[in-house]
Amino acid sequence: MDEELKEMFSDLLWLNSVIATELIQITENTSQILRKEDIPETCRIDHVELRKVAMDIADRYRPGTKLREHLEKHQ
Repeated sequence: MDEELKEMFSDLLWLNSVIATELIQITENTSQILRKEDIPETCRIDHVELRKVAMDIADRYRPGTKLREHLEKHQ
């Protein structure tokens, strides 16, 4: 695989990881607003695990970005 194609795939994987983590956060925020209470603990636990997987993927293909630092500030 040539280097340009490899870079493109790395960029796409990283960007998809960013989108995934932000969608998880949007889902939590929307759920909390609609329920007018905190999201269920089981959802929170699942979301944390899903977010970790997405962050690991992002770090694998684009290490050293601010994504993990940013996401760890989310509640």
